Amino acid sequence: MTMSFNQYVIDEFRANGGKVGGPFEGGDLLLLTTTGARSGAEHTVPLGYVREGDRLLVVGSDQGAPRHPAWYHNLLVRPIVRVEVGDERFDTVAVPAEGARRDELFAHVVRTAPGYADYQARTERILPVVVLERPRPGARQVRSVADKLLEVHDWLRDQLERVRAETEAYFAARAAHTGAGAPPAPGLGLQIRQHCLAFCETLTFHHTSEDNHILPALARHHPRLRAAADRLREEHRALARIKDRLLALLAGVTTADPPRFRAELERMTRELTAHLDHEEETLLPVLAGVPFPPATPAAGSAQRSG
Repeated sequence: MTMSFNQYVIDEFRANGGKVGGPFEGGDLLLLTTTGARSGAEHTVPLGYVREGDRLLVVGSDQGAPRHPAWYHNLLVRPIVRVEVGDERFDTVAVPAEGARRDELFAHVVRTAPGYADYQARTERILPVVVLERPRPGARQVRSVADKLLEVHDWLRDQLERVRAETEAYFAARAAHTGAGAPPAPGLGLQIRQHCLAFCETLTFHHTSEDNHILPALARHHPRLRAAADRLREEHRALARIKDRLLALLAGVTTADPPRFRAELERMTRELTAHLDHEEETLLPVLAGVPFPPATPAAGSAQRSG
């Protein structure tokens, strides 16, 4: 089977710490891994990027093709992506810019890489500009499963806080509009949507992992905590229902009633925070002694044990 050009570039990138030859030699290149909107499979593509402060900007140009590239459609449905740049690798939430902010960023991209102006001239669609933020400094050092649990909880709290802050900014921009006509779009709708989807996607995955792995093991090895494990499962189901209502509410954020939206978000915040606090109180003492990632059995240990 012949290797595709993209796969050749990906392999060369990973083998040489982000450096490649050919048409990309000397250029700023990253690898973006998205999750298929329908398939759920991971897809990696090499993309040129432009820096804007600490952010990385990628453009859904597809060299001016009439349709957005597949990776862009994927991240609209599953906003958590993996980025590889140089020898650095991190997960982040991909956020397409909107309105005036998109135009400002695209102008910045064109000043650095003028070829994108040619791609825009070839198509009637507006080329999307996607912002990829590096993780915030001070990331938790993960040595145990307890540390990993706290890392996920910190991320969930951060995403929820971003949704709350962006929602307030969005409603404030709507309220500040005066005069005739529809209020101008504050340019935060997609940003709120992406962070909310990322939050909900991670919360679902986290709770599924706990229900299928951590909580059964907890009940087996610590019978006194069986009732607590059952309570956590009940909370997972309750939070899933609230999450679904929030997503439904978010679908109409541009016309949403601010008090109702705030009330739903505040309810979820209270219940989620109480759940995370209780989960940490219950699980951290037990999981602190379990290394992460799990230790790999030494070679030949299976034969020796037999």
